[in-house]
Amino acid sequence: MQIFGNDIRFGVHSGPQNTSFDEYRDRWVRCEELGYDWVSDFDHFYPIHSDPSGPQFEGLTLLSAMAAHTTRVRCGMLVLGVTYRHPAIVANMAATIDHVSGGRLELGMGAAWFELEHDQYGIPFPRIGERMDMLDEACRIMRSLWTQETTTFDGKHFQLKDAHLEPKPVQDHLPLVIGGAGERRTLRIVAEHGDIWNMFYGDAEEYRHKLDVLAGHCSDVSRDPADVRKSLTFRALLDEDEQAAHDRARGLHGDPLPERLQKMMIVGTPEQCVERLRPYADLGVGDFLLGALAPVDWQTIELVAGSVAPALKSAQLTV
Repeated sequence: MQIFGNDIRFGVHSGPQNTSFDEYRDRWVRCEELGYDWVSDFDHFYPIHSDPSGPQFEGLTLLSAMAAHTTRVRCGMLVLGVTYRHPAIVANMAATIDHVSGGRLELGMGAAWFELEHDQYGIPFPRIGERMDMLDEACRIMRSLWTQETTTFDGKHFQLKDAHLEPKPVQDHLPLVIGGAGERRTLRIVAEHGDIWNMFYGDAEEYRHKLDVLAGHCSDVSRDPADVRKSLTFRALLDEDEQAAHDRARGLHGDPLPERLQKMMIVGTPEQCVERLRPYADLGVGDFLLGALAPVDWQTIELVAGSVAPALKSAQLTV
């Protein structure tokens, strides 16, 4: 059984880069006031897809502050790089944030990818296979620390001996989000450890194929794939007038859109956004997370909250 049932949730995924603390805090508070179910930040030390010398807040410490400044919205992290911190330390930080939030944390983990951060900070950046091994071990360690009185673990990358973690998280089962779409290792780790699987919006047929791969891994570990909640991060630029939306997109991002945005950005009206997202809801996606980097497009955030989210949620109720 999914820990959140089958209800559709909408969120804003907003990395804390090129911003001030006050602006970022106000972003979270306003998204909560707009009715979003989830707000999240990410785990980087330099801005991504931007000038790397710009301002970038550290994700977990900032997430704790955002948890203290909100009251209802789920507090997400997409996603922590497994190379940056020992998983026992992450488990302690997560348990603390769960207490700060009153039990609203949903913690995301991934294998890390931004090599520049590793190079400049002197953090080892092993090959992807090793990073996947680290991710698997980290998930096992964190869940054990959150649920067991003591944890002893003798892995290739991490070792613990009679380790304690107190207090435990507020939530009896702190949700673990796994980000990524790699078919051989990432989706296997999702099947074994993930409560929520997050990937980027793109081609619906490709997504259907990923679901089939995930179902195969779930079968291998005797798990119902329906127990893994599906989460999709998308970008959008919306306007009540379609031409105005395309004009704004060209002004902000150029013509054509940068390659990284061509698949994942929906440009058009709220109704067109609903039609683009509906196939994913039909495939079982439960969480739709609007990516919003600075400068924040509040028009789109408000249209998603006021028009797109209600339309998809009401369509689900009529099925």
